[in-house]
Amino acid sequence: MLESIKKDELFCKYYTQWVIVYKEGAIRQVTLDKYRITQQWLERLIPHLQICELNRITYQQLINDYALTHERQTTMDFHHQLKGAILDAVDEGLIERDPTRKVIIKGKTPREKKAKYLDQFELQTLLSGLEVPQYISWEWFIILVAKTGMRFSEALALTPNDFDFAHQTVYVCKTWDYKRKGGFLPTKNKSSIRKIQIDWQTVIQFSTLLRTLPDDKPIFIHKKVYNSTVNHLLETYCKRVHVPVITIHGLRHTHASLLLFAGVSIASVARRLGHSSMTTTQKTYLHIIQELENKDIDLVMRSLSGLIH
Repeated sequence: MLESIKKDELFCKYYTQWVIVYKEGAIRQVTLDKYRITQQWLERLIPHLQICELNRITYQQLINDYALTHERQTTMDFHHQLKGAILDAVDEGLIERDPTRKVIIKGKTPREKKAKYLDQFELQTLLSGLEVPQYISWEWFIILVAKTGMRFSEALALTPNDFDFAHQTVYVCKTWDYKRKGGFLPTKNKSSIRKIQIDWQTVIQFSTLLRTLPDDKPIFIHKKVYNSTVNHLLETYCKRVHVPVITIHGLRHTHASLLLFAGVSIASVARRLGHSSMTTTQKTYLHIIQELENKDIDLVMRSLSGLIH
């Protein structure tokens, strides 16, 4: 399909076909949707730009125009989604030189960041303030995510069969397609397939809650679920007990940060969160790791100062 593209054709058309040929069926739907959004921005920003007109200046102008309404990290993602297609166009001889070389990534001033995680006292305050019924509810969902660090889509996909109460584990092997039509989907990556150890209190609570539920049906899904609905409920509770407002994903960050501060190794935290590598964990929680390293340095210095010669 790409062989029919000529230098004087629109870059928008080339990119659309490139996504169809190289990305459809090869990446997760949520990632494919991001490429489609990039495609829409091309049609808005450079609808008439021909492939042969794509050079360092026109590409930099495209990035600048996109950056006017997006933060720097979002602009960087936009650039990366375009670069693969552009480098292929260079390889095919449609563009003489790589126009993305030495591109300068700009972006508007980031919005004030909301709190990403709670400390141990704040989390305890939040969980103590939940009005928990004697049946499965979103309050129980909040508790489970806080205690396991699961992703939103992973927790939605849980069925009674995934709980092994005898061995105190929850098996994460699928996700729920809450953004589209519903139904089970594979996990984010192979490392996301994991067994998460749970405490005895959670075992006792959920063994009672799940006793009469169908073994193979999602325990939290009864109709179309929106991330915003659960986040709004969590926000309401956060405000009620006067702790920083976080999201459900923020509970995942909270879980990880509490483990790291407790001295759990990065490798163990990475496995529990289902990260594909420890590098992901290190990048995500760099600020916490640096804080712990500073404490380690203080500890080392105190230990050495006690030595005499």
